[in-house]
Amino acid sequence: MPPQPSPRATARRLAASGRLRLAHAGIEAGEAAMDAELLAREALGGWDRARFIAHEDEPAPEGAEAAFEALLERRARREPVSQILGRREFWGLEFQVTRDVLTPRPETELVVEEALACVRDHDGAPLEIADVGTGSGCLAVALACELPHARVLATDVSAAALALARANAARHGVADRIRCEQASLLGRAAGLALIVSNPPYIPTGDLAGLPPEVRAHEPAAALDGGPDGLDVIRGLLAAGRPALLPGGWLVFEFGDGQEDLVRAAIRESSLELVRIRADLQGIPRTAVTRRG
Repeated sequence: MPPQPSPRATARRLAASGRLRLAHAGIEAGEAAMDAELLAREALGGWDRARFIAHEDEPAPEGAEAAFEALLERRARREPVSQILGRREFWGLEFQVTRDVLTPRPETELVVEEALACVRDHDGAPLEIADVGTGSGCLAVALACELPHARVLATDVSAAALALARANAARHGVADRIRCEQASLLGRAAGLALIVSNPPYIPTGDLAGLPPEVRAHEPAAALDGGPDGLDVIRGLLAAGRPALLPGGWLVFEFGDGQEDLVRAAIRESSLELVRIRADLQGIPRTAVTRRG
């Protein structure tokens, strides 16, 4: 009797085997499970989660196992899933991601939440906003989508990042209200009601200890905040006051363990600290300041 072909793996088996492989590569168990499923869904032809659950016990389509193996090999070498897939969801929107920008992270959505709260009572007149260090454009695009009367200046020192931000703005239909400018901090911007930023805030000495997904795959210029991590934040606070209208807001992200330094930097600036918001892990993460 001739040998019978091996049955094709099910979607469930693909994800389960991938989870074990990624955990063996040193990826934390919960992250390994999530990443294995994301890569399996991509290999299956871009299935969404509902389809994956509905068909997880059926044989995978022809070619899916080989496609999954290629994706899994890249992740096992600690390449981020966002760069393997070329995209990441942020604020319910999908953003194109490359090695030229930071991967948008869930905690940065707090900046969007706080920014929207700051301008909640705006009278509907044109709203001038700046996003400093825009990277993928996730903050600028999210705010432009939420605030149809807003115009956003998105700055970055990286031309490659700005090109990606423009593409993401076009993808979500807000390119006509987002102006991308290559500049450090705010350039010559003035008359702003709101400034947002996810600036570099990792102390230089800590860069070597970052996970390989970050250290080897994200731009150092978007991570390195100088000796104590606050070089760019101090510059942002100094540039913020002359650029903001009276009563205008500056909302920015900072790192774990930096709250005391951030509070001190704000006291030394001419802006008022309104509140500091913790993330879902209870880590102080977002500062809300205002020009008097």
